[in-house]
Amino acid sequence: MLPALFAATVHPAAPLSTRLPLLLLALAVLLGVGLIASRRYWRPWLDGRRPPLEPTRSESLRARDERLKLALWASGEHFWDYDLVQRKLYRMRVDETAANNPDITVFTRHGEVPTIHADDMPLVMDRLRLHLQGKAPLFMSEHRMDMNQNGRWVWVRARGRVVDRDAEGRPVRIAGTARDITLSRNAEYEHRIAGEVMRSMNEAVAVLDWAHHFITINPAFTRITGYREDEVIGQPARLLDSDQHDEAFFERMNAELLHTGHWSGEVWKRRKDNEEILCRIETNVVPDASGERQLYVQVLTDITEQKRAEQELRYLANYDTLTSLPNRSLLSERLSRAIVRARRERGHVAVLFIDLDRFKDINDSLGHATGDRILRAAASRVQQTVGAQHTVARLSGDEFTVVLEDIQSLQDAEQVAQQIIEAFRVPLNFGERLEMSVSPSIGISLYPQHAQVPTELLKHADTAMYQAKALGRHTYQVYSESMDEKTRHRAILASALRRALERNELSLVFQPRLALSRQRVTAVEALMRWDSPEFGMVSPGQFIPLAEESGLILEIGAWALREACRIMRGWHDEGLEDLTVAVNISAMQLQRGDLPAVVARTLAETGIPANRLELELTESVIMANPEQNADTLRACRRLGISLAIDDFGTGYSSLAYLKRLPLTTLKIDREFVNDLTHDSDDAAITSTIITMGQSLALKVVAEGVETYDQYEFLREHGCDEVQGHWVARALEPNECLRFIREYYPGSGMRVAS
Repeated sequence: MLPALFAATVHPAAPLSTRLPLLLLALAVLLGVGLIASRRYWRPWLDGRRPPLEPTRSESLRARDERLKLALWASGEHFWDYDLVQRKLYRMRVDETAANNPDITVFTRHGEVPTIHADDMPLVMDRLRLHLQGKAPLFMSEHRMDMNQNGRWVWVRARGRVVDRDAEGRPVRIAGTARDITLSRNAEYEHRIAGEVMRSMNEAVAVLDWAHHFITINPAFTRITGYREDEVIGQPARLLDSDQHDEAFFERMNAELLHTGHWSGEVWKRRKDNEEILCRIETNVVPDASGERQLYVQVLTDITEQKRAEQELRYLANYDTLTSLPNRSLLSERLSRAIVRARRERGHVAVLFIDLDRFKDINDSLGHATGDRILRAAASRVQQTVGAQHTVARLSGDEFTVVLEDIQSLQDAEQVAQQIIEAFRVPLNFGERLEMSVSPSIGISLYPQHAQVPTELLKHADTAMYQAKALGRHTYQVYSESMDEKTRHRAILASALRRALERNELSLVFQPRLALSRQRVTAVEALMRWDSPEFGMVSPGQFIPLAEESGLILEIGAWALREACRIMRGWHDEGLEDLTVAVNISAMQLQRGDLPAVVARTLAETGIPANRLELELTESVIMANPEQNADTLRACRRLGISLAIDDFGTGYSSLAYLKRLPLTTLKIDREFVNDLTHDSDDAAITSTIITMGQSLALKVVAEGVETYDQYEFLREHGCDEVQGHWVARALEPNECLRFIREYYPGSGMRVAS
């Protein structure tokens, strides 16, 4: 007020003569006011009393600064003051390294705002704008800043408000505090990640307190055990214990935890629904936040299915899934152990190699499902016969192996083999009221007489088994070195067969078939012969199987068909136009060869009428692949040729299925004809086959007719044709042609002799 008054009284434009009195008057007023003030101050002194001491301004400011420094140091905050007009920042912070130093140092810096991370800048500006516009009471933000302009980003939590405005109310200054939250934010981030990892883990995780009570669990714990979080928190960990472990097991577990701070192993646990599961458990000891007590972090993995899968894989690796018998791998292991024991105890080990006779025919005719059931029944029969103390294994298909331990001699092994053969005389039961008679062929090898190692013992037993089959099946043979010589001979024979066609060593002979109603030879069957320079006359029973095994049967079969038709064409030209030739076809020709095309080409090349050619196939050949073979046979039948089923009655074909095949001829096997006049069963079977064949409009031919009585029986029961030595043996082409021309009723034995 005084300055204003002073300014209004002493106008600078007045003349000095006018201003001087006024100046003097103002000076007097000022002096009076000063005296009055001084009197008030000095009055106590005049009255003998000392005036009170008041802090100076500098002392107040110093005290305030000290308190501010202490507050900043204690809170860890930074103070900042930002001039919005000049865009300058004032910052103040305490040197935290001086935490125990009473002389706390404050760093002050003036300048521009430190760089804010580009990703965070939009959010910071948005929140600042809201506060400056009065839409938010405070400015608050968490963002990254380069505080010291050194390229190091730190997270900052800033708070502030407007502290000054201009005359128009616009903000010109904002102040507040900031804190470096990098460590806490990283810790929070890691905690959030750890929590998310824990929630997303497939393994169950549980944290236990020092007394082994649940503190927390993750969702996988609930999924695996069935217990919710509210059901287990505070409960003892033994809530999940199974009765499969005794108290000593858990005592050992806790002792190891206390000693090493870690325990891992497999433990059976009980779910909420009482189902027991096998868990892999990892337990670690960790201190709590205070460091005074221990917590236990437990990770549980349900390995029940894994263990079950491992057991299944182990089973599959060692056992046959069809019969549940040991497979080749486990057999080799057990045989090795048996040999080691026998060597140590100077004992013996025998290997029996078992093969079911003609099982392929059963499998092909009755189907693989039925074949599998028969194999299971056969496996059970063998195991029951030899006893549980001996190993019975299935190698493949219908092959079984028996390892006999603790036997005294070869005779013990032979006795067991004979027991197996006798056991199979009783039909196998493989379903409700379903039975099948199957016979085994068995080969025997013995340790140490025949071999010293498992592979050799198995090979020798296999060789002996094939020898048993060669001797007529349904028997056993003991291995001998001569059998290896036969095997080598077989290999050499197979090699020579490959050159037989090139050397013209193969030829055909023909066996006549007599039509009973006309008493004339109306057909012949072409049969193959091999005259080898090295081996002489080789039986068809030897070289035909070799040809089938090697695949040569396709080439040899095509040659036989063409040669038979060529010879028959020559006989037709000789005046025997009504004569038919029958040619045997193998399974491989039917399934792998293009049989209809081969037949059509042969008919075209030789010029023989199609109705004068008949193809003969056995039941087992036809039933090997019924659907495919039926299509092939229909294609052949459309060419005009005839189709005969050979050896009828010895296979396992379905009569209903045979009815659907395009057959024209049915041939009764010699097995039924041999005892025709002495065995009532054979007589009944033969007469039934004749009747059935005629009811199906099939020509019926009987094979193996050796006597007049057989001939008479067949004629009386209406058989159409007969074939056998009573009519004639197989003859060379020229000899057969002469026989046919000269034949008259009753002359067969005389001409054929």
